[in-house]
Amino acid sequence: MSKISLIIEREYLTRVQKKSFILMTILSPIVMVALIFAPIWLAQLSSDEVRQIAIIDQTGLYKNIYENSEEYQFTYTQGILNPAEMRAEASQPYAYVIIKDNLLNNPKGMTIYSQKQITNSCESMITSQMEEFLKNEKLLSYNIPNIKQIIDDSDINLHVDTIRLEEDGAETQTSSEMVMVIGMAMTLIIYMFLMLYGGQVMSSVMQEKTNRIVEVMVSSVKPFELMIGKITSIGLVGLTQLGIWILFIIGIFLSAGAIFSFSGGMDTANIENMTAVAGSMNGVDAAQLTGKMGAMQEIQNMLGSINLTQLLICFVLFFIGGYILYASLFAAIGSAVDNESDTQQFMVPITFIIIFALYAGIFSAENPDGPLAMWCSMIPFTSPIVMMVRIPFGVSTWELIVSMIILYGSAIGLAWVAGRIYRVGILMYGKKPSYKEMIKWIRYKA
Repeated sequence: MSKISLIIEREYLTRVQKKSFILMTILSPIVMVALIFAPIWLAQLSSDEVRQIAIIDQTGLYKNIYENSEEYQFTYTQGILNPAEMRAEASQPYAYVIIKDNLLNNPKGMTIYSQKQITNSCESMITSQMEEFLKNEKLLSYNIPNIKQIIDDSDINLHVDTIRLEEDGAETQTSSEMVMVIGMAMTLIIYMFLMLYGGQVMSSVMQEKTNRIVEVMVSSVKPFELMIGKITSIGLVGLTQLGIWILFIIGIFLSAGAIFSFSGGMDTANIENMTAVAGSMNGVDAAQLTGKMGAMQEIQNMLGSINLTQLLICFVLFFIGGYILYASLFAAIGSAVDNESDTQQFMVPITFIIIFALYAGIFSAENPDGPLAMWCSMIPFTSPIVMMVRIPFGVSTWELIVSMIILYGSAIGLAWVAGRIYRVGILMYGKKPSYKEMIKWIRYKA
């Protein structure tokens, strides 16, 4: 046991002291946030280019329907313009909208022509504005007094609160969107870590085998102890990185809580007073600030409705079980091959399983109690990913226990099988193994 601890200590300290580990631990959250929010921010930026759209109304019924905006400007003409004449124009607009017939009688009477493929947002804008105009025209054709006003008054937007009834009789405000986002985030993190650190185990084993270092190491330590030490040390590196990120996130939430709650909470009147002062000092609309701060407080309340302690404990347990399971497979593959190209035949099935688990988790978010979610939560190769989607929605205790027993039982069994392959594979060179030959390695006696 002392030899395993020495291996774990050496591998762990070697990895966490690298500059790349420190930089990735610091930069990864920033990069992830940037990857999520940067496209949204860039998409919201208004372009300096104003796109010209020519409306050629051959019927004369649809003049001045479209209004100019910061992104689009419309010109209206009557007459006939064929595609050949469109190509010949010196300064071609972004798109031509040709209206050939009464659209109430012939919904296919409008066509959009363009030299370049127009964007989906442009097509939707042109279509939706015309549909809104035609809808109003159709309503007016019924000659019902004030029909448009009646339709507008009948539009009702509901704000529905969702309350979960707790077993102790308490009532907790929840949000299905918030629960889904948290579940999907946990699932993606486990998926990423299984692929990342499992791949590190395989690369490390294969590198030591290629450099012949392992031949020296197995002279003083058993191959199984070497494999377990390597898997454990890299797993601890992953947990260390994950723990730093969790502390970082908790620090953010605690800071937000300190800002938006004083001595048991901040009511609406206090929020309005603070935002009125802030608005007068900075020239910002106080009502707008009040709405934003109220929304942030509501988000904080919804986060409080989730059992974060249970979620974090289950996340760590499923991460450890899933990591041992897949890292054992990766270690066996790394010991059996001599180079990266030979890993493909073994990696493809494992990659398909992990991708299937990810898709099962995504679909389980819509039906967390369905048969797909239920069975994939019990299958050890998919349960670490799928179960993390279900836990925020609420999973019975017996399902969690059974899933963990199956996962850890399978992980231990697979680690034993991988150790049998590992002890033979690390000393085999110059031959590309097959599945049949690896089964023979498992049956070899020491």
